[in-house]
Amino acid sequence: MIKINRLEAENVKRIKAVKVEPTPSGLTIIGGNNGQGKTSVLDAITWALGGNKYKPSEAQRRGSTIPPFLSVELSNGLVVERKGKNSSLKVIDPEGNMAGQQLLDEFIEQLALDLPRFMAMNNKDKATTLLQIIGVGDKLYDLERQETELYNKRHAIGQIADQKEKFAKEMPRFLDAPEELVSASDLIKQQQDILAKNGENQRKRERVRDIEVDVRRQEDVVSTRKATIADLEQKLADAKENLAQAETRLLELNADLATARKSTQDLEDESTAEIESSIEQIEETNRKVRANLDRDKAIDDAKDYRDQYRDLTTQIEDVRKEKFNLLAGAKLPLEGLSVEDGELTYNGDKWDGMSGSDQLIVATAIVRKLNPKCGFVLLDKLEAMDLNTLKRFGEWLEAEGLQAIATRVSTGPECEIVIEDGYVLGEATTEPVAREAEPKWKAGEF
Repeated sequence: MIKINRLEAENVKRIKAVKVEPTPSGLTIIGGNNGQGKTSVLDAITWALGGNKYKPSEAQRRGSTIPPFLSVELSNGLVVERKGKNSSLKVIDPEGNMAGQQLLDEFIEQLALDLPRFMAMNNKDKATTLLQIIGVGDKLYDLERQETELYNKRHAIGQIADQKEKFAKEMPRFLDAPEELVSASDLIKQQQDILAKNGENQRKRERVRDIEVDVRRQEDVVSTRKATIADLEQKLADAKENLAQAETRLLELNADLATARKSTQDLEDESTAEIESSIEQIEETNRKVRANLDRDKAIDDAKDYRDQYRDLTTQIEDVRKEKFNLLAGAKLPLEGLSVEDGELTYNGDKWDGMSGSDQLIVATAIVRKLNPKCGFVLLDKLEAMDLNTLKRFGEWLEAEGLQAIATRVSTGPECEIVIEDGYVLGEATTEPVAREAEPKWKAGEF
């Protein structure tokens, strides 16, 4: 990884003349009060390495007639210079060969020159940057799209199921109604069958009455003939014979009568009143049946939608599992770093839930992943970070072999370098002069 060994700058923004040699690994804090030139040091490095697109709008120090001069020595031996009225770039490799901006762009990560720009992105943009780096962005977005579509569909299905259940609960249940709709033609047929049966019963009853009439008539005949026998002794034999025949006939008729009575005594006519009432009430009955059927259908529909809801839940869980496996199999730049619901997370915390040191660690790790050749980052305005945060961040940088150069409104002991009035505090200073060669320093080298 390529780092910054040394910076020399003159007449850049608020800088008069500074020479800075940052710590090779860890955190180098450039301190000082406001307006003294701290940020100008980072702007000088950014301009020198990033090219003229990073050139400050007022690059030359106010009041100076001497154009800016920049020189950055990198750990790979390259020396980058910008000087003269046109800020001409010169890149010299250890063998003395000349190169240009294209060479610098190979190992200088743009976000490393402005890490706060990455930190200021919204969480989804940070996640997008990470996913594109590890090469799973398109696949993950496709899975998230599937999850969103399934979730929205499940939500709609759940709402419909709730509505169906609510509708079913509000509908009346008629316990006295039959399971199916009643047919008027069926009722009329039942009525006709009963009436036919009752007609047959009536015919049997009329047969009993006819036999009873015959018995009474025959009784009269017997009485008359008995009287005739008394008066007509001479016809006694005939009368006795007739009597015997009549009595025999009487016995037969009595037997028939008994038989007829016995066959009708268990007969019972059925009433059609209930069917007639059913026919009259058929519309009301069928209304109740339809209401029950509608209620049962609503319950069945709700159950069907609940089944669909459970099926969609299973599909969503499968997509989420695939997302987890996708990220678990990816080579992330930092253990504990992930993307959940399209947002960056670290050890389970979203960006706004991370500590300040965690945010710095995550941002630096992602920038390193963007370009593994670039071993440094620049950070402006770290005064919001407490000393413990800076200490933890510095320890992580050292463990990872990374370099961070930062500014902070402070002159405390945490600042390795303090800038005052455009110079490094404590170092001998001299006014910059127009140069064609290397700048001359009044005091010794750092």
